[in-house]
Amino acid sequence: MKKAVVLLSGGMDSATALAIARQSGFACYALSIDYGQRHVAELAAAARIGQSLQVSDHQFLKLDLAVLASSALTDLSATVPLHGTSTGIPVTYVPARNTIMLSLALAWAEVLGSHDIFIGVTAVDYSGYPDCRRDYIDAFEEMANLATKAGREGMTLTVHAPLIDLPKREIIQCGMELGIDYGLTVSCYQAGEAGYACGQCDACHIRRAGFKAANIPDPTRYRNKQIS
Repeated sequence: MKKAVVLLSGGMDSATALAIARQSGFACYALSIDYGQRHVAELAAAARIGQSLQVSDHQFLKLDLAVLASSALTDLSATVPLHGTSTGIPVTYVPARNTIMLSLALAWAEVLGSHDIFIGVTAVDYSGYPDCRRDYIDAFEEMANLATKAGREGMTLTVHAPLIDLPKREIIQCGMELGIDYGLTVSCYQAGEAGYACGQCDACHIRRAGFKAANIPDPTRYRNKQIS
């Protein structure tokens, strides 16, 4: 089987990307990054998803981006917005996060002899991050093939972003068809250690709206049981 490195955060999008890679016939090698995020419960979710979808290997790397990057996701003194999605790049943007993670995935892919990386970014129903867009993914792929021994020797690497043009509704429908248990995933920016979601942050608003649009019961565990 061909090998693919899959960036697995523990959220619903990365879980769906993993399921798609698996469905496409790849032996999947999951990579999860502890970058100092306040919603560390997503890493436990990533472990559950990796086990559920039977990855060939799952590596967890610790890389404290709080030292370098100021973000509401890494600075516990900052406030996570609770007003829903808005225009512009939000304070939850972590500078260069996807570039750093894709670079780590690229390094592991070259070691594994893999020519494929999967990432669950989406540019439709999302928070407005600049590193979740098609032009960025295309540019990284081009750079990767210039920067690696494998690329220079003609073994072209492909960065797959299978969700990038899909609204959250279609992502959820796709994942359900592939048998994903979205109850295993954590999307909330300020989920507690047990994984219960706040129901108020951007990620919770987008996730809940997606399940509603898909007409599928939301399996998210909320701290406030009145949220549905």
